[in-house]
Amino acid sequence: MQGMLYLCATPIGNLEDITFRVLRTLKEVDLIAAEDTRNTIKLLNHFDIKTPMTSYHEYNKIDKAAYLVDKMLNGTNIALVTDAGTPGISDPGEEIVRQAYAAGIEVTSLPGACACITALTMSGLPTRRFAFEAFLPHDKKERQLILENLKTETRTVVLYEAPHHLKATLTELYNALGERNITLCRELTKIHENAQLLTLSTAVEYFQEHAPKGEYVLVLEGVAQEELDAQARAKWETMSVPEHFQYYLSQNLTKKDAMKKVASDRGVSKRDIYQILLEEKE
Repeated sequence: MQGMLYLCATPIGNLEDITFRVLRTLKEVDLIAAEDTRNTIKLLNHFDIKTPMTSYHEYNKIDKAAYLVDKMLNGTNIALVTDAGTPGISDPGEEIVRQAYAAGIEVTSLPGACACITALTMSGLPTRRFAFEAFLPHDKKERQLILENLKTETRTVVLYEAPHHLKATLTELYNALGERNITLCRELTKIHENAQLLTLSTAVEYFQEHAPKGEYVLVLEGVAQEELDAQARAKWETMSVPEHFQYYLSQNLTKKDAMKKVASDRGVSKRDIYQILLEEKE
């Protein structure tokens, strides 16, 4: 029989957050694939778990995933753990999951701690719709593209950041997005856990005087739809109504549909647009 892949969520700080199911699974599988065996051994020792380990991380994820998939095809049950939290969220876990499915191996996820969700629920910001960006990319072009997209993102946005990059990232967010509310969650589930609901400008000022300590999760307010609508109307108002109308006609819309679009863009009725076009024609 084939083995199975178990994605096991581990604590993000407080060891009491591990589930009974994860503990049982870590004891029963044949092998634990860990992002950093030096971190995971502390967890295993704490709960007296003797299961063998192997390393699986960002720098060996493709070849090692293939090796682990081959073992599962030959009957080995494997538990995947990350340094902290749920495997596959902003870590190399997604690669082994992809390869496991391609090989026809059964995959299951054992829920538990996740810094993204923990921060979101305690942020005081809207939670119904959110976007997870993890760490912003180091590549300048990719980073700029994401920041550009965030200008029109109406959902709450969750990001991760290390303390030594926090000041620069907050400044970059403020310069790109302007004023937004942001909750800075630090050292989640640990002794010095702390959450601050601030504006971006206040956060930038605060960390000019206070050194960031610990790992941070940033929960950023999305832009209000009303603000986007106002920006769109301002853009169209630089055109005359006839120019606006011609813009849509050039996209092969019918006159009726073009008038509808112009009216919607400007927040007025189609009758108003028709009247302006009629007067212009006369």
